[in-house]
Amino acid sequence: MATIPWGTIRSLLIFFGPILLPKAIGLYRSFRLGPANQHGLKVRPVPSPVRRALLLLFVFSLSYLALSFLPFFVPENIFHLTQSRLQIPVDVLFTRLASLRPPTVADNTLRHKFVNLESRLLYFQFGPLVLSECPFCSSDEPKTYLYYALPKLVAPHLFNLSVIALVTSSLFIGREGSKWRYHATLASLVLAFADCYMVSTYNYQLNARALRLNEIDFFHWRQRSLRYVLLATLNLLLSTLLYLSSTNRLFATPPSPAERIESVNRQLQQVKGKLNAAGVMQNTISRDDELRARMNFYWQQEVRLMGEVMEERDVVEGVRDALQQRIVVENVERDAESYVRGMLPPFSAAMHTSGGGRPKEE
Repeated sequence: MATIPWGTIRSLLIFFGPILLPKAIGLYRSFRLGPANQHGLKVRPVPSPVRRALLLLFVFSLSYLALSFLPFFVPENIFHLTQSRLQIPVDVLFTRLASLRPPTVADNTLRHKFVNLESRLLYFQFGPLVLSECPFCSSDEPKTYLYYALPKLVAPHLFNLSVIALVTSSLFIGREGSKWRYHATLASLVLAFADCYMVSTYNYQLNARALRLNEIDFFHWRQRSLRYVLLATLNLLLSTLLYLSSTNRLFATPPSPAERIESVNRQLQQVKGKLNAAGVMQNTISRDDELRARMNFYWQQEVRLMGEVMEERDVVEGVRDALQQRIVVENVERDAESYVRGMLPPFSAAMHTSGGGRPKEE
């Protein structure tokens, strides 16, 4: 296989680096800020209902991984356990198994099922439970094993689908989870269909040519591990989407116009309440002799102290330097005038009229 010379890679990095690096930094910053710049939303902590859903999905994901890899939960494979070839005689196979552990009723049932090579091949496709428990299955009709195995095959997918329906329910998690309900359900159904399709279309006759143990394809055990790993991956992916959308980092839904209007009205009511409270306080101070005297004394002290501060040499030189070099007085006056017009339109209109009712020329 041809390799790219290091000099070519270095030249490409030198050429495209100054172009791609700022874009990468911008993408990272936009990801950190989330959609705040787009919809006025701010990144927030994970809501409490979403935290419960994430914990539930994480627990089930760990359970699926445990079912997939821990030997205690994995069905026993007697060929792998006894290190036996496919063509081993039945009596020798179960004699080896009995030397490793005490025989069980399932072993006796499975021993009677191994009547020919076909049953052993079906054992690798459907596993020991289906082969030993099915009362109507026969190796002459391989499809009967598939019919018996389908409910157990679909059961993990249906259980996980119920978990997804719970964590994306508007009653359990609110609007943050319901937006992913359709996508998660569709992904779960596709996963279940693909699993059933792979099991039903598997060509179990491929193992008939295996002469050594390492040549046998233990399809049932491999497919079972893949099934639970994919279910755990689906739950972890859903958890990631729930985290990103609920914290407004990605995929955030902007508030509707009605919600924005309601939020503005709520803020206006708060401002109005604060102004009313300030007006009541000011009215109370103006009507009380003692409070009015204390207020007048405070402002007299404030004027005296500020006058003394402004007469100091360092302050005078600093103000003169700011006025001459760093502050444009006209801009300050214009900004103050715009602020007054925006906050107090009636007052600003009256302020800009002079005697005789003529507007003041600007």
